[in-house]
Amino acid sequence: MSKDALENANFYFDSAAKILGLSHDVSVQLKTPHRQVKVECTIQKDDGTIGTYVGYRVQHDNARGPFKGGLRYHYEVDDQEVTALAQLMTWKTSVVGVPFGGGKGGINVDTSKLSESELSQLTRKFVDGIYEVIGPTTDIPAPDMYTNAQTMAWIFDQYAKYRGYAPGVVTGKPVELGGSLGRAAATGRGCLFACQNLLEATGGTLAGKRVAIQGFGNVGSWAARLFAAEGAKIVGVADLSGGYVNEAGIDVEDAIAYVAQHRTLAGWSGADRIDGSAILVTDCDILIPAALGGVLTKENAGDVAAKVIVEGANGPTTPQADEIFAKKGVHVIPDIYANAGGVTVSYFEWAQNMQHFYWEEEKVNEELRRVMKNAFGALWHETKSRNISMRMAAYVVGVGRVHRATALRGV
Repeated sequence: MSKDALENANFYFDSAAKILGLSHDVSVQLKTPHRQVKVECTIQKDDGTIGTYVGYRVQHDNARGPFKGGLRYHYEVDDQEVTALAQLMTWKTSVVGVPFGGGKGGINVDTSKLSESELSQLTRKFVDGIYEVIGPTTDIPAPDMYTNAQTMAWIFDQYAKYRGYAPGVVTGKPVELGGSLGRAAATGRGCLFACQNLLEATGGTLAGKRVAIQGFGNVGSWAARLFAAEGAKIVGVADLSGGYVNEAGIDVEDAIAYVAQHRTLAGWSGADRIDGSAILVTDCDILIPAALGGVLTKENAGDVAAKVIVEGANGPTTPQADEIFAKKGVHVIPDIYANAGGVTVSYFEWAQNMQHFYWEEEKVNEELRRVMKNAFGALWHETKSRNISMRMAAYVVGVGRVHRATALRGV
């Protein structure tokens, strides 16, 4: 998976570089990560045994601002996956026009096997290994897969022991520690705005559209709630326990409440259970893959019924599946735009931290709507003027802006 993620990231970059007419030398410069850090994280577990884990932080590009990107805890994390995701963050921040570069981090660990105190220890050990290369004007981590606001609170606290009070060192923090209102919902809300912008450009509306969502964590559950609030019908959701479909419409709040109590949808009676991957090909108008990467492939793309795909996850669509969708006339709203709501509101949080002045949630949401609309305008212009897919348009916009910033700063 990680090798494929890096190959896919490079494939899209190379295609955009060709469209932009970038030289080989410039392409190599833009693709090459600025710094790759790998650290040992050893903790004493609750039972007295020693646990040793490997942590990564890849800082890809900072031409447009400090490195920015999530920190994931997962047993498949490795250097190639983190490098691919760091590169994606560079183009993502550029596409939405926030003044950050791209970075990513991760620890190779199965969080289900660690207690909260062990996770706290692990996080603090990771900070001990990277505190010299992160900071509010250097590199700003955020939550990602199997990390959350509590994880960011631990990083904030451990970093303060070295550098003093600096809430801007991470985003996605608890509001009590300088987090932003609206941050938890931001990625799902960004997916909503991205979809609404496309529908507006193509003469459609969200009302009555049938939506299926793979992944029912933070992004998927917020997307379900927000799309339903705008008049869409959620006909299918899926998490680790499987897929759940109800043609009459899923009671989203009931599903969210069930997961809050039971951790997964296993045993939930509000829909018919199907295989988890079958949610991708269920009958719907809009599909939101909001779980892992590489789930839409040449094997299943032909069976996807949706006419619009909103990439809530990073890299859910392979290049081969992209080709099939293009031939079918499916609109794929690419990850580096569709799920950029998270990093956009992270930017708002960081700006509030740097000013020590905090916004109302209504302002956060309205500013996010504005940023997503402006970004869509640039992306849609490239799509139409160059007759290319929305994904290639997003890469052309993102890579083009980073190239211009890099050229202005000099070698």
